[in-house]
Amino acid sequence: MADQTTETLKRTPLYDLHVEHGGKMVPFAGYEMPVQFEGVKPEHLWTREQAGLFDVSHMGPCFLSLKDGVGEDGAHEKIAAQIEKLVPSAIASLKPGRSRLTVLLNDEGGILDDLIITRPEVPELQGMLYIVVNGAVKHQDWALFEDKLGAETVLTRADDRALLALQGPRAVEVLKDYFPGCEDMTFMQSNRMYWKDVRCGVQRCGYTGEDGFEILMFADAAVEFSKQLLADERVKPIGLGARDSLRLEAGLCLYGHDMDATRDPIEADLGWVIQKSRRERADFPGAERILKAYSEGPAEKRVGIQPLERAPAREGTEIHVNGERVGTVTSGGFGPSVDRPIAMGYVRADLTAPGTKIDLMVRGKARAAEVCALPFVQPNYKR
Repeated sequence: MADQTTETLKRTPLYDLHVEHGGKMVPFAGYEMPVQFEGVKPEHLWTREQAGLFDVSHMGPCFLSLKDGVGEDGAHEKIAAQIEKLVPSAIASLKPGRSRLTVLLNDEGGILDDLIITRPEVPELQGMLYIVVNGAVKHQDWALFEDKLGAETVLTRADDRALLALQGPRAVEVLKDYFPGCEDMTFMQSNRMYWKDVRCGVQRCGYTGEDGFEILMFADAAVEFSKQLLADERVKPIGLGARDSLRLEAGLCLYGHDMDATRDPIEADLGWVIQKSRRERADFPGAERILKAYSEGPAEKRVGIQPLERAPAREGTEIHVNGERVGTVTSGGFGPSVDRPIAMGYVRADLTAPGTKIDLMVRGKARAAEVCALPFVQPNYKR
């Protein structure tokens, strides 16, 4: 990213609003994005206590549809059979209006991305899936969809939309005034709703560990909608810095850091995305490798790490035991909600038990730490 100039970076529909609110803009995933407004720590704590508004329009919302037969009987099963060629989760069993977090796999079972797949709740859209992929790899993902599934499906990018996330314990009481009925939704549920006469996709999910919603809406309406939200004393704009510290406290992976094409879902401690029916069918990419790791255990596994001193361990920090390197930190920093340094990383399989003593090599010095259970902050999702 360092060689990108501001001229080559894209801007989301909310760019001017970010600048107006004092956002410090930085290059991220090909966009100019706000890393912070008033500061990472106050924004983080505000989201845990109130409601934080995040611009996630740099992500890759898209629609994957059958070329023929959308809205017909059996259409969902047909589109599910297509996407299940690339992911290990059971998409066919999704109920209307429900979403599932899964991973996109290469032929060897390595993780190419994590993504959320949603089955629309309306009958006329059966045979279509709403998919949100990560911004940094969205063009790679879309190319894979078109290469592997293009004979039967058509991919429609939602480039004319903005994607907003309202996160925090007060998000629902704020949003129900705009989308009546959203308070009755549960975690990973999606509905078509209207703000004024603007059709929106409203999903109860997020990546902070808090209750909250993501809203897909047309770009021209998103600016006015965001202004109205930010006029509410319960809502503040939140940047990428706090988004990262919030997801780390919640024990959630960041693609390209805590998982990548060299890691399979079992190593990444994401085995739960593979439902029993898919394990039994073993018909997903890299199934042999992944199911072997599932039954026998992986050589390394992602774990939580609790530094026992105040020095934070950043990504790339070596993990040692008795002077021997046994793993690497993949995400690390300060957890404002727990008021201490926290981290995640990969360690040798025999060292994954919570309480295992390890050393973190911070600036050449071994600093005491121990393996711990994830997450650091218990999630506040509405089940």
